[in-house]
Amino acid sequence: MNPYKPKVKAPDPYLISETQNILRKNQLNTVCEAASCPNRAECYFHKTATFMILGDVCTRACGFCHVKTGRGLNVDKDEPYRLAKAINALGLNYVVITSVDRDDLSDYGAGHFYACVQEIKKECPEVKIELLTPDFHGDEKALDIIIESGAQKLAHNEETVRRLSKTVRPQSSYDRSLKTLSYYALKSNCIVKSSLMLGLGESEQEVLETMKDLLDAGVSELTLGQYLQPSQEHLQVRRYYPQEFFDYLKEEGLNMGFKAVASGILMRSSYHAKEL
Repeated sequence: MNPYKPKVKAPDPYLISETQNILRKNQLNTVCEAASCPNRAECYFHKTATFMILGDVCTRACGFCHVKTGRGLNVDKDEPYRLAKAINALGLNYVVITSVDRDDLSDYGAGHFYACVQEIKKECPEVKIELLTPDFHGDEKALDIIIESGAQKLAHNEETVRRLSKTVRPQSSYDRSLKTLSYYALKSNCIVKSSLMLGLGESEQEVLETMKDLLDAGVSELTLGQYLQPSQEHLQVRRYYPQEFFDYLKEEGLNMGFKAVASGILMRSSYHAKEL
């Protein structure tokens, strides 16, 4: 049982419906809708959204994620154009673009990220763009494509502490994620961001050590949130933390040297992305 059950405002049904209609018309996926995020109405109100490109089937099978796993779908060459049109129609001023892992593609999907950014810049030049990317298996050519896209912020989620990483993300790597973030920080002028989920069995000391690893890798913005089990088949929640613990971690992070820390029970990697 969760003794710290958070409360959110009831979503504006008109705002949700209007947004969903535009997304369906343009055949687009958002993390907001796919995950039934409790914060989505607030984000829509503040003219932000997180889009998931390259289909809704992931080639990896992480123990916390509710996205379908399997063979990647064919790359939709028109998606960048429809994405830009939808962003314009929704009147957004800040967007986060993420994707499923596409280990089946030669560039792991980096070129499609690039194409999306270029179309958005063409259609909505004032929109700020944050890319939340996979690790691309650490392929520097793919990482360079992301850097050259011209996005204002680059993000990749470490998700959990070193000891739990192989269980939580069996096809990923703690150190490879650090190298991805470090490459972004060293090779670009972008803000670099990462995120951690708590409640999977980590200790406080492990969280602080992971935060220090991220800071040393060049990450300047960090989000921390409570892991919530999407279904009985996913990893169990080992601990629910009170908001006071997230407040403590925020203070510790700022004292360490992070430029910005968003920390809370319902915090997600793209929540308050614009404000950060």
